[in-house]
Amino acid sequence: MAIRVRAMTSEEVETIERLARSRTEPARAVERAKMIWLARRGKKAPTIAKELGVVPDTVRLWIRRFNADGVEGLRDRPRSGHPRTYTPEQVSAVIAAALSQPQELGQPFASWTLDRLETYLNEVKGIPHQTQSHR
Repeated sequence: MAIRVRAMTSEEVETIERLARSRTEPARAVERAKMIWLARRGKKAPTIAKELGVVPDTVRLWIRRFNADGVEGLRDRPRSGHPRTYTPEQVSAVIAAALSQPQELGQPFASWTLDRLETYLNEVKGIPHQTQSHR
């Protein structure tokens, strides 16, 4: 049985069309909006999937979510699992330090080792070492 997009409000049509044509929204949001837009125009899931380079079940999933929750249903839901260990700012600091020359950061050696980098990040940047207990 083919899945169809439910009747849409004029506001939903406008939002989906804007998202589907966007060059600034995240790629996943644009792709999901395109699925809804194409389905609204009468295309079936296998055709949409082929056009967008996804599997038909993915198209069906997003149509079902849109039908149930509207545009809000196209957003990512929280995922299960362990919370992030480091903030995005801390991750950026680690990458920046690792890509720099230690002497530029006032360190008395010419290259990083993992131990040196960890010590620098802990002592200078205040980023604690996290043990991984799930190995």
